[in-house]
Amino acid sequence: MKKLFLFLALSVTILANERIVALSPSVNEIVFALGKGDKIVGNTSYCMYPEESLKISKVGGYFNPSLEKILALNPSIVIMQENNYKLAQKLQLLKIKTKVLKIDTLSNIRNSILEIGDTLEKKEKAEEIVKNIDKELLNLKGITKDKRILIVIGHNTSLASRIFVAGQNLYFEDIINASGNKNALQSKRKGQPVLNMENIIACNPDIVILLAHSMQEKGLSREQLIDPWKELPINAGKTNSIYIINKLYAGIPSDRLIYFLQDFQGILVEYKKNN
Repeated sequence: MKKLFLFLALSVTILANERIVALSPSVNEIVFALGKGDKIVGNTSYCMYPEESLKISKVGGYFNPSLEKILALNPSIVIMQENNYKLAQKLQLLKIKTKVLKIDTLSNIRNSILEIGDTLEKKEKAEEIVKNIDKELLNLKGITKDKRILIVIGHNTSLASRIFVAGQNLYFEDIINASGNKNALQSKRKGQPVLNMENIIACNPDIVILLAHSMQEKGLSREQLIDPWKELPINAGKTNSIYIINKLYAGIPSDRLIYFLQDFQGILVEYKKNN
């Protein structure tokens, strides 16, 4: 009985001394959603949600976190995405507990939430978050079918070149497929490939969704972003089916993915109504 008590006391002490460094906005938001945000002692300059994240010590950017700043925070665990693999190796050599996650496809997003939940002993909350995401996914079915949807990332006021879009092997395409539609970009190009005007015309999307989270900060109007698309000889331009999602969560795969799914559903409903 005494041994059991000591074990429990030790476990409580370990949990109380949790010091988490979250090296991406997605990881930061997931940890907060799991109710462990107060244990985060360091994150990156791009971690802006929830508001408390802004007050947490910054260890650098998404691709260039400082090893020295991380070590100075004396973390009990560092949680990161695959882009920081070399840093993970250094931390592991220094005997610092490190978790590296792949957060790109829907399947990997689910798994990452569950993994973080398991690591931080918030398994039930993690399962609840995943359940809510799956519920919102089901709501996308049966609204429209077999439409070519192009998701564009950025704030293009000209379509002459450098148009970043959602390619293969990314959760955006998984969402499009789950809705019964298809990615307008049918190629083997993964991640966020760069297209030009000719490529866009060849894709001939029925629906264009612009992810422009910094629209207001850049002083851009909806017309400035949408009008160039109307001039293209594509189905979306002819039917005026160009939409904007200007929320920061649109590009961050975390528990807030449910809000993007709700926005996506709203776009499909509006498209069906107008066409």
